[in-house]
Amino acid sequence: MEAVLDDLAGNWPLYTAIPVVAALIGYVTKRVAIEMMFRPLDFVGIKGTFLGWQGVVPRHGGRMAATATDLLTRNVLDVADVFAKIDPDRLLREIEQPLLQAVDEIAREVLAEHHPRLWERLPPMARDLVVKHIQAGAPRLVHRVVDELRDDIGDILDLKQLSVRRLTRDKALLVKLIRETSRPEMAFIARSGIYFGFFLGIVQSIVWALTKNPIVMPIFGASIGLFTDWLAIKLIFVPRDPLRLPGGLVLHGMFQRRRAEVARQYGEMIAAELLTVDNVLDALLRGPKSDRLVAMVRRLVAEAIDEQAGVARPLVDATVGEHRLGVMKRAAATRVAERLPATLRPAKTYLSKAMDVANLVEQRMMRMSSTEYEGLLRPAFRQDEWKLVAVGGVIGFLVGELQVLLMLH
Repeated sequence: MEAVLDDLAGNWPLYTAIPVVAALIGYVTKRVAIEMMFRPLDFVGIKGTFLGWQGVVPRHGGRMAATATDLLTRNVLDVADVFAKIDPDRLLREIEQPLLQAVDEIAREVLAEHHPRLWERLPPMARDLVVKHIQAGAPRLVHRVVDELRDDIGDILDLKQLSVRRLTRDKALLVKLIRETSRPEMAFIARSGIYFGFFLGIVQSIVWALTKNPIVMPIFGASIGLFTDWLAIKLIFVPRDPLRLPGGLVLHGMFQRRRAEVARQYGEMIAAELLTVDNVLDALLRGPKSDRLVAMVRRLVAEAIDEQAGVARPLVDATVGEHRLGVMKRAAATRVAERLPATLRPAKTYLSKAMDVANLVEQRMMRMSSTEYEGLLRPAFRQDEWKLVAVGGVIGFLVGELQVLLMLH
């Protein structure tokens, strides 16, 4: 025992350094593990081999996007609730001028294209009266479109496909969504490496003093890296629900404890980056179910034209003809769909406010079960969690070997 004490006294700077180095190992392994989750966005290395790396999140972007979106659409966001908040009268006030302009241009284009002789023979005042008559039916058409969209939006807009496509196509956005909502947890993981590493380093220095066995340092280094990575990840999620211990101590997973903050942040990001007015319009007009929207618009436009031609129907049939009238209806409907984004552009601010996606997501997340809520972040860790822990062990082992070389020389 005296020899051990003499060794401690004679080499106290080295023994003092062991816990510090162990804390450094803990911190470095955590930082490396965190960065390996998100970087690089694309594979760096020799393709087709294990010599390289791509961030866990971007590499499994499709699966993670599908998992997150499935949870989002199943438990958090009902697109019918979003569209139910749109007021057709307020929407009409926002787009009144571009709507009338669009109807004016569409009416003149279609009539000039499909019945040029009749249109050219009409005096300018008569043409204007025809256009004004068609414009008078535009508000009712808008009401009908909004009402039918609200009733059948689930059959027209594929929210899951919209989200998966957006997140898969933009890997940086998927990384941002996960990283921003979990930033405090990532900082906790890094800090925990310092605390856990320092404590284990004290044990490590005592074992080294008693054994002087060269294998002690790398084994402890690997253990520090493995154990602290594993423990830090567990402490983020476990326990899911508050666990009260004697003495008033409460254990609660860090991510679970921050639900209110995460819900607000997640809602803001979904509203700003994912379920925007532009993205929704793009999905409606170009998504996998866009043909249903086009069919609905075609039907409603045809009905609106029939209504406007109601009194003069015999004259219309005689001058235009049933077949040509049908062609004109389809042409008008196609132009209406094409001009929809430009027509709705002045109402983007109102639509964003009316849909109120951020608050809707926040409220729904606060009502989720702890298991469902955990699913927002947990998939980012689960797939390659063992690799992140293993990297911590390998780095710890190598630093432990370096410690041995320093101690023996």
